[in-house]
Amino acid sequence: MTTDDEDTPERKTTWREHAVEWAKTIAGAFLAYLAFTTVAFANYRIPSESMVPHLEVGDRVVVSKFAYGYSRFSLPLNLGFMLPRSQHRFLERLPRRGDVAVFIHPRTGIVMIKRAIGLPGDTIEVRGGALWINGEAAATTEPVLLMRERYQQGREWARRSEETLPNGYTHSVHDLAPDEPLDEFGPFVVPAGHIFFMGDNRDNSLDSRWDGMGSVPVENLIGRAEIVYATRSCSGNPTLSCPMDRWMQPLHH
Repeated sequence: MTTDDEDTPERKTTWREHAVEWAKTIAGAFLAYLAFTTVAFANYRIPSESMVPHLEVGDRVVVSKFAYGYSRFSLPLNLGFMLPRSQHRFLERLPRRGDVAVFIHPRTGIVMIKRAIGLPGDTIEVRGGALWINGEAAATTEPVLLMRERYQQGREWARRSEETLPNGYTHSVHDLAPDEPLDEFGPFVVPAGHIFFMGDNRDNSLDSRWDGMGSVPVENLIGRAEIVYATRSCSGNPTLSCPMDRWMQPLHH
């Protein structure tokens, strides 16, 4: 017979061993996060109205990192800025005209989201607010006048029409007023290794038409925006046009 005093005591785990185990768990989770957000998917919050009517301020989109291959900017947490520049991407694929892409601004380094309009070698012009690609006007429907609510900035009138790109991709665009600064542009030949981007809210988008951005190196691509998973709801005011239905809607077709 034995007594409690004669039992062999179990070795107590020290606080250092607990700390090591927690550190391993956290490091493993962090590495898994880096791997997933580098090679698979990430999410992005829309910060401006440049992609209205398809995307509103505050919307969140899922971005596929593998759509165009990988570059140093595929790394999350701005880690890519620490790596040297490269002219090529691993498993490189160019965007299609009409793709909504997320990329690094070539001058400021901030994350942007715009629609790919011109590919390397394309000639881009804007005449009286109308888009021309390689000498031909993009087909547009008759515009519809509507009043919308800007994000924290009151109301505005907008003319919404459907624009069709040369590859047959159709999307909605907004025109706010005639004779805006970026209603006349080009002709501009997209350089090799670059993409020409424009916002769908044509009079409220500082994009590749603007000297402060220009065309975007292919290296700067982060991924393709695939689906909207969080949206800003309609205000319910019957005098205003509600935002487009976009929750869980794919951004490409």
